[in-house]
Amino acid sequence: MTDKIFKRYTITSALPYANGPLHIGHLAGAYLPADIFVRHLRLKKKDVVYVCGSDEHGAAITIKAKKEGTTPQAIIDQYHTQIKKSFEDFGIAFDIYHRTSSPIHHDLSKEFFLNLYEKGEFIEKFSDQYFDEEFQQFLADRYIIGTCPNCGNDNAYGDQCEKCGTSLSPTELINPRSTLSGNNPILKPTKHWYLPLDKYQPWLEKWLLEGKKDVWKTNVYGQCSSWLKQGLQPRSMTRDLDWGVDVPLTEAKGKKLYVWLDAPIGYISATKQWAIDNDKDWQLYWKKQENEADNACLIHFIGKDNIVFHCITFPSILQAHGDYILPEQVPANEFLNLEGDKLSTSRNHAVWLHEYLEEFPNKQDELRYVLTSIMPETSDSEFTWKDYQARVNNELVAILGNFVNRVMILMHKFYDGKVLGGEVLKDQSIYDQIGTAYDEVEQNLNAYKFRNAISAIMDVARLGNRYLTENEPWKVYKENPEAAREVLQNCLHIIAHLATLTQAFLPNSAKKLFYMLNADKDGYSYDEEITFADGHQLNPASLLFEKVEDEVVDFQIKKLADKKEQMVIEQKIEVLPAKENISFESFASLDIRVGTILAAEKVAKTKKLLKLTIDTGLDHRTVVSGIAEFFEPENIIGQQVNILINLEPREIKGILSQGMILMAENSDGKLTFATPKDKFPAGSVIR
Repeated sequence: MTDKIFKRYTITSALPYANGPLHIGHLAGAYLPADIFVRHLRLKKKDVVYVCGSDEHGAAITIKAKKEGTTPQAIIDQYHTQIKKSFEDFGIAFDIYHRTSSPIHHDLSKEFFLNLYEKGEFIEKFSDQYFDEEFQQFLADRYIIGTCPNCGNDNAYGDQCEKCGTSLSPTELINPRSTLSGNNPILKPTKHWYLPLDKYQPWLEKWLLEGKKDVWKTNVYGQCSSWLKQGLQPRSMTRDLDWGVDVPLTEAKGKKLYVWLDAPIGYISATKQWAIDNDKDWQLYWKKQENEADNACLIHFIGKDNIVFHCITFPSILQAHGDYILPEQVPANEFLNLEGDKLSTSRNHAVWLHEYLEEFPNKQDELRYVLTSIMPETSDSEFTWKDYQARVNNELVAILGNFVNRVMILMHKFYDGKVLGGEVLKDQSIYDQIGTAYDEVEQNLNAYKFRNAISAIMDVARLGNRYLTENEPWKVYKENPEAAREVLQNCLHIIAHLATLTQAFLPNSAKKLFYMLNADKDGYSYDEEITFADGHQLNPASLLFEKVEDEVVDFQIKKLADKKEQMVIEQKIEVLPAKENISFESFASLDIRVGTILAAEKVAKTKKLLKLTIDTGLDHRTVVSGIAEFFEPENIIGQQVNILINLEPREIKGILSQGMILMAENSDGKLTFATPKDKFPAGSVIR
């Protein structure tokens, strides 16, 4: 976290796009870790505001509206309502869940733009931008698709190819097409206002590279360092769109603010609205105070795809403005995969939060526990339904739930649920071990290691089970009821500490524990210890968790398989038409040979590219191929491939690629080598 002591905290979670529902990958990335952290701070009696809201601008909203034949307003109203309800039903403890379509947000975003404009921070320049003549509209990046120059994907967007992950500009696309009309757009000059990130690079290097090196998570610092080493370029802060926040200049009629200018300002506008609703001073949580020690601690919880915007773009905007604090931490998580494949909204390969809440009523804590246990803190992780079942049954039920249930049942069986003289925990060794658990939770949460923190809590439950089993109060009771009582009442103190410790992680289960203990309130801060007065009456025992049966898991696995099958059917129905006929001479001009991979290595600073050395029978040549996510380099040495050897050489990431290997792709986007069944000599001609 940081060594500084702060009087107050401003915690944000990434604003979800209001163009679709939430899935468990979103939860594991930006919302569950923030929720745990905020609850933890509140248990320490810290002054915290936790804000979020729907991101309701940008091209993605308008594109979805056009696809569905409706309006952007209808889209954002539908999904804002659904997302907000999902968060509420799951129990994410926002102080406010706002929306960027609100007047207070539009006003603040314009104020930010004008502040930078009047200071002369923007660069005004004309640039050629694609224009759809049929619709008489400039096209934002996502309104343009074409062939990716890197991997050949025919449906790459103007800002990124989602197949190979390469960042693009619209002019790099081959055969660009408008998503509005399907026509080839023309280039036409348009004026925009650019934020000169290159101007801020020296400041960013000092603030970020020097100031955050040993403070921020390695995955976050590494990505930022890579961007800065490549050299920053000016980024346009305006767009030619018909949806969003108006650029507040008379000469900019019809233009909107870039979504990555207005979206993070949504954190501030949400805080302003919360302050109005609760008679608070929002500036204490966002603006620099006269005494630096009074500044709030700003922490952004996000997924790794938003690192650059929160660590470079938004801090540059805040710094240029001058009045605002900068983030102390940006603990971004990596991605969560699902059943051996990437979570995909477009392919409906996801566990949707609203569906989980409907199909697993009152099972929020089970999902919280599993996602926390596998949280993708510094590398991608994977959710499977079998693992969900195992963690619930073998850990929540068999360890935590079992310990509580055994103790409560024995207390009611032997002593009618009545505590006598049980004010304190009488086993010093157990008391010390519990104290160590509190320290471990604190240290791990300060380092954003949520998996370790919840593991430390489960160790307390293991400690309780072990203590109970070793002391066997059910046997001792026959000869020494008071000795058995002391063991069980020590166990009650362990349960009380489990209730306190689980509040941030498993809030519903913690409330159940407080109720069974008949505590005088349903929540305790870390510095409050539950005590039991002489004669204290416990409430009846109840099961904390229930086993997940095989048929439940089998249903969920089949549900995912059915979705995949349905997508295959839909893809077959919507199969692209065959390309235009070509002459035999045109085909004959392609020189395709059997080749053998001699060497393979990952291309530095990329996740998709492999550098291959291939024996073509004629020579040994280098080919750069976007297959790294499907194959490990060491596993494809000796693999035979079909290679187009007379393709014009092209430089990719500074490497001259001299050909293209041919691959087969299935409906899920997975690749396999298209090779002869029998081994052929390198150089054999494919006819």
